[in-house]
Amino acid sequence: MNEIKELQTVLIAAVTPTFLERGGLWFAENEEKILRAAKSQAWWGDHILVLEKDREMKLSRLARRLTDLGYQKTHAIVSPGEFSQLGDTLRIAAINYETIVRIEFLGNKIERIEREAFRVEPQPLKPKDKRHQFREGDYVVHLDHGIGIYKGEIRNPKSEARNKSEAQNSENLEFGDLNLELYHVVEYAPPRKGGAPDRLLVPLDQEKKLSLYIGFDRPTIHRLGGTVWFTTKRKLRESAENFARELLKIYAAREGVTRPPFYGDPTIEQAFADAFPFVETLSQSRAIDEILRDLEKPTPMDRVLVGDVGFGKTEVAMRAALRVVLSGKQVALLAPTTILADQHERTFKERFKDLPITINSLSRLTPKNEAKHIVEKVNQGAVDIFIGTHRILSKDIVLLKLGMLIIDEEQKFGVLHKEHFKKLRSEIDILSISATPIPRTLSLTMANLRSISEVNDPPPERVAVKNFVLPYRDSIVKEAIEAELKRKGQVYLLHNRVETIGSAARLLQALIPQVSIGVIHGRMDEPALIKTLAEFRNKKIDILVATTIIENGLDFSNVNTLVVENATRLGLAQSYQIRGRIGRSDRAAYAYFLYPAQHLTPEARERLETLESFEALGSGYQIALRDLEMRGAGAILGKDQSGAIQKGGLNLYCQLLAEALEVLKS
Repeated sequence: MNEIKELQTVLIAAVTPTFLERGGLWFAENEEKILRAAKSQAWWGDHILVLEKDREMKLSRLARRLTDLGYQKTHAIVSPGEFSQLGDTLRIAAINYETIVRIEFLGNKIERIEREAFRVEPQPLKPKDKRHQFREGDYVVHLDHGIGIYKGEIRNPKSEARNKSEAQNSENLEFGDLNLELYHVVEYAPPRKGGAPDRLLVPLDQEKKLSLYIGFDRPTIHRLGGTVWFTTKRKLRESAENFARELLKIYAAREGVTRPPFYGDPTIEQAFADAFPFVETLSQSRAIDEILRDLEKPTPMDRVLVGDVGFGKTEVAMRAALRVVLSGKQVALLAPTTILADQHERTFKERFKDLPITINSLSRLTPKNEAKHIVEKVNQGAVDIFIGTHRILSKDIVLLKLGMLIIDEEQKFGVLHKEHFKKLRSEIDILSISATPIPRTLSLTMANLRSISEVNDPPPERVAVKNFVLPYRDSIVKEAIEAELKRKGQVYLLHNRVETIGSAARLLQALIPQVSIGVIHGRMDEPALIKTLAEFRNKKIDILVATTIIENGLDFSNVNTLVVENATRLGLAQSYQIRGRIGRSDRAAYAYFLYPAQHLTPEARERLETLESFEALGSGYQIALRDLEMRGAGAILGKDQSGAIQKGGLNLYCQLLAEALEVLKS
């Protein structure tokens, strides 16, 4: 039997070339110094992980942190630098030990830490240096030289020999000397046609001049020493300064606006919260508290609520709406599509059914006679919560008691609507909701202008969706659908071409004759579309053959199998968002991303492999960082800034915007 040693704390070192050279003995001798260095030096804090018994932490977050440190998740550990998970237990082959670290969880707390006497046989390990945000082949932006291609790191042989000698004779663990050994290598365009590319070596202590390029398309690589980058940076700075002035103008107008605080009714609000049929997540509770505190202030709120698909943002919005209504004001909820507006109406009416609160909606689906009556009620102040598409912004609608506007997926509205929002921001409380994560660089830049709340924890009962990335075969489609129907569930089949979606539905019907099939796409007549969705909701339809129209607004807990006929036509972020339409209950869900094996490009293969590897709940931010960051930026920055971002990347634009805001505010 293996000897087990129980511990109170354990140190996990990142899988980096520097640490791999040191070995377990060096870490054992210097552990106390390393822990001290981690408290005062950011580099050390980013490259080690200290775990303590009884510490509050989610197992899924620990797994993601290990991945960030360069560890690879495997079913069975065979070499250092790997970890495995079985139930509530993680086993880690840390590179700084010769044994396996075993972490046992009880709920969201580390209950037990052990080191097993079982030795891991060292095998050749390819270093997975996760210290930096750059991967070889990434486009990066150097503040002084422009956009190039990241080519990894290079070690300086002279400084390496000197540092090893100094490390042996020194008790000091301020490891600036280790960093001086390494240089980032950035490749630029050749100085002449047919010549070799120029290379720039960037010392690690100048790393802050480098940022990951995040843009819509493949950028132009600059030449070292040219004038193009200086001109580009000047134009970027001018664009950022103009946008900063616009932002400050909007938010300066708010500073002089006051309104009575919204205190609501604590008894009714507590009863409403108690009636929530699920357990609030920590991030949900935090977001609710942040928003309610804003509403209690004498100045209008402007807050962005972001979170992964299905993580409960709508419940947070409903708590805010209740507070405003109980304070004697109206709430308007604006959705970009009829489907989403219809979904919100159903959700709000179900949730508020036990309260004397009037909820109405207005869209192109509303019959003319009924629409006229609803408009009259709204204008008389007889509607408490008013839900709809951009129709609710029409001139014939006057919300005299409007206290708060909730905007769902603001980035999907047009320029004219966004101009209308700018005016409203200086007058009333605004809550913007987005299923797209806001990039960190942007959120830091905007922190003093718009408050941001994140709902980033999955509901406790939620089970991660199981991915299957496979070459297309009729037998796979048939087996996947029949397995779901056998357990009384329903299926989405995504066919993303309107021209051939009818044929696809007929072929599917021939493949599985006994099932009921419905079809929806964006060019359908809206009444027919809503009718089909209603039949699907009422389980009269087994399989919904659809385009990417299902990406937003559909919330059917009985649908737990997704089949994508040709996943190569989808981007990573879009695939992730669509996958979020299933797995919205405590039932296991399965997503089949199929592809034509004969026509698979290397780029498509890479996307599919990435999608397959990210199954964890809440991994939207990691799964398609660049795509999601651009979409998140669009929610705040808008269309006018896209050209400037493309020239220098989102990170640099946000940096210049932050500088401009600081200068203009001072």
